[in-house]
Amino acid sequence: MMQVFSETQVEEHYKMSDAIRDIEQAFGHLEDIQQAQRTVIPTGEGAKAMLYMPCVDLKQQLGTIKITSITPDNPKSGKPTTQAQIVITSLDNGEHKAIIDGSYLTRLRTGALSGIATQYMSKAEAHILGMIGTGGMAYEQFLGNMEVRPIDTVILYNRTTEKAKTFKQRILKDYPNLEVKVTEDVSELVKQSDIINCQTPSTEPVFKAGDVQPGTHINGIGSYQPSMKEIDYNIFPKADWVVVDDLEGVKDESGELIEANDEGVFTFEEIDDELKTLSLNKQTRKNDEAITVFKCVGAAYFDLAVAVGAYQKLNQE
Repeated sequence: MMQVFSETQVEEHYKMSDAIRDIEQAFGHLEDIQQAQRTVIPTGEGAKAMLYMPCVDLKQQLGTIKITSITPDNPKSGKPTTQAQIVITSLDNGEHKAIIDGSYLTRLRTGALSGIATQYMSKAEAHILGMIGTGGMAYEQFLGNMEVRPIDTVILYNRTTEKAKTFKQRILKDYPNLEVKVTEDVSELVKQSDIINCQTPSTEPVFKAGDVQPGTHINGIGSYQPSMKEIDYNIFPKADWVVVDDLEGVKDESGELIEANDEGVFTFEEIDDELKTLSLNKQTRKNDEAITVFKCVGAAYFDLAVAVGAYQKLNQE
């Protein structure tokens, strides 16, 4: 009998620490995991699209496919921009074991990836987090960084300032001892932050490379189509360490890196590592003055790692 797990059930039992652990464990047996490049079908203006991401884990004999809809106008009618479901299938007998609401898991795995990148790439004492974009993906980005660094100050910027103020209240409700500021000046945020986290679907850079200070780490997770370019690509040649979640994925989907490569500003060959390499080798930054950048577009095996992890945990409890 197929099990069905709601977002509320998953959120109650499966946390950021679980997601970080399960993704890092998946890095250790990628030879058992096979995925197809995700299929993105535009369904309207801008970011409106359907996404399909299949993956199988031959070691655990489980397969997943995530089906995601992105509808940017949804917030106007009180519905989420991104909605997703993940189907889990037994490879032993082909039985579809469960459907898990994938919206929270998508946010959580993306936050976990930024958390893993921050853990290895940022300064150990990094404590000021600047967040550009306070939409649907932002809270789990916040949680990912909180999980791995002694964050005591958060600076928020959103194109609509009221949304940033609402997000501030959400943070303070859960973390009343944090200092949380809202700014209308992105330049100020960039200059003050130890970690800059970008989560916007912007088609043009949301900050200037020239404002980034030595020692800063940047996570860019918002742009996942060639038309989206939230990071100023001039930061790539200035960075000591440029790491991506999935090299083949960024070649097809990261607007900033595609444009930088096309313009000859920074080529795909100059990308230093994939995140799995840092995790497996426990590599950390060697220079506190270095600028480091992590670019994430997502890959099906990250969804598999958290979906299977959540499915197993929900069946234990």
